[in-house]
Amino acid sequence: MTIDDIARELNISKTTVSRAISGKGRIGTKTREKVLKYINENNYRPNALAKGLAQSRTFNIGFVMPEDYNLTELSFFQNCMWGISSKASELDYDVIISMVTENNISRLERLVDNQKVDGIILGRTLENDPAVEYLKNAGIPFVAIGAAEDKSVPQIDNDHLAGSSELTSLLLKEGIRKLALIGGSMRHIVNQNRLKGYEDAFKKNKIAIDDSVIYTDTCSKIRIEEAVRDLLLKKAECILCMDDAICIHVLNTLENEAVRVPRDIKVASFYNSRMLENHQPAITSLQFDAMELGAASCRLLADCIEKREAANQTLLGYQLVINESTKF
Repeated sequence: MTIDDIARELNISKTTVSRAISGKGRIGTKTREKVLKYINENNYRPNALAKGLAQSRTFNIGFVMPEDYNLTELSFFQNCMWGISSKASELDYDVIISMVTENNISRLERLVDNQKVDGIILGRTLENDPAVEYLKNAGIPFVAIGAAEDKSVPQIDNDHLAGSSELTSLLLKEGIRKLALIGGSMRHIVNQNRLKGYEDAFKKNKIAIDDSVIYTDTCSKIRIEEAVRDLLLKKAECILCMDDAICIHVLNTLENEAVRVPRDIKVASFYNSRMLENHQPAITSLQFDAMELGAASCRLLADCIEKREAANQTLLGYQLVINESTKF
């Protein structure tokens, strides 16, 4: 059944039917009720195109991924996309994927400028993020997965700060003092929060931080290997990795140096994925549900598009998993 069929059956115009469906435009109460009654009795479900035309909407949402993600991040984005896609389908939306880099958001701009989507989900947030600034100026509904600098931006994230603080505190309470940290790009807000969590744990436990064992912006395999060798010379007791990509390189370097985990040095990660799940010994880590994160971001965006009341900042939980890599 189409809008044409309804109009013909009720002897009214297609425009009147569209207004009744969308709830917009001038139309008498009795006429609207007559159309809606007929629709309900005949189980009419408007297709996306007809619905979109009636409401001036596309019923598409955009998911913006960083083009420069590494292979270890693939499972996170896959699970995020699965959560977004599943929830979008429930809400009668389709998903369009777009890729951007830190310095080039032209594909995102094209998606929005050509009015192909009703809203955007940003898969990663940066310091001084050009995508956030562009979307704010464009006036299109959008949400960020991850913490955004601009707190007016609707955002949803796992509580990386609390998780990183809890894992660090656990290791400090085990008596570890030479507790090293290796992290990636500090332009990524998530890494800033992980560092804050690490520092917060030292403050809570009233233990001085040794800055000489903190390595940030270690964004290449070579720099990670150099950091690990430095830490071995400094007699580090444990290496905390900001994510699983770093952790894999740390573990490989330790193996190449014939250093045993956990006997000679302990290792833990602020993020776990399938890349680490089969490693022996099993790695102590924080686990997050990326699928839930994706679904929640889609719900939040739908609320923004529909102009429903929505929380500006939402933090989801995490699970701390203790494994053999930090055993004494």
